Amino acid sequence: MTIGHEIMGSGAHKVIVLHGWFGDHTTFRPMRDALSLDEFTYAVVAYRGYGLSRKITGNYTMAEISADARALADELGWTEFSLVGHSMGGMAVQRVLADAPKRVRKLVAVTPVPASGVPFDPDGWALFDGAAASLDNRRGIIDFTTGSRLSKRWIDHVARYSEETSDRAAFAAYLQAWAKTDFHTEIEGKTTPVKVIVGANDPALNADVMKGTYLTWYPNAELEVMANAGHYPMDETPVALATSIENFLRG
Repeated sequence: MTIGHEIMGSGAHKVIVLHGWFGDHTTFRPMRDALSLDEFTYAVVAYRGYGLSRKITGNYTMAEISADARALADELGWTEFSLVGHSMGGMAVQRVLADAPKRVRKLVAVTPVPASGVPFDPDGWALFDGAAASLDNRRGIIDFTTGSRLSKRWIDHVARYSEETSDRAAFAAYLQAWAKTDFHTEIEGKTTPVKVIVGANDPALNADVMKGTYLTWYPNAELEVMANAGHYPMDETPVALATSIENFLRG
């Protein structure tokens, strides 16, 4: 079995991209025209239960995402690669780093979930836990995490796309995986170069959270706060995000 994925580019620097809870293999498409596709090759993975992998069943865990991503790298003949992860994918790329540290050149985490998971109050958990079965909950999460300032049409599009292209059981299971998994002691102290990018309008996974997690755990980590972005900078500020990622990867 080959995990579903989309290849963009043909460059020498290989990059595996792992998407967020509402994403899939199309995550990087809004950035395509700003990416240096002659310099980098991006393999954008679709997790089991999502997009091109919607019909592939599994346990829907961080360990499984890591195993599938590494198996894809093997099939592509990539002995080493950089990693880019968005949101839930930010936790997943750290799982890959923990499992295969010698294969990872650099790591970029975009509005990422820490390797320690995310604490919720009861109301917050009810909102997120109900999202698998409720389009309104999905809309509410997207609106909140982008600062309640963006087009309702776009919010509805992202919510509907996620509902239509992901398996409901997989979507529900991945919440448990990214919210309640904690493996931060396995990556603490790793010297891999890490860049963390957060949106200035993301009220949840903000700079303070990153300073207490990523920047504490990784001695070679740096933080950028992206102006005019919330939780989805690949949609909100695609050119700025593409530029930031590639400048770091080639630096």
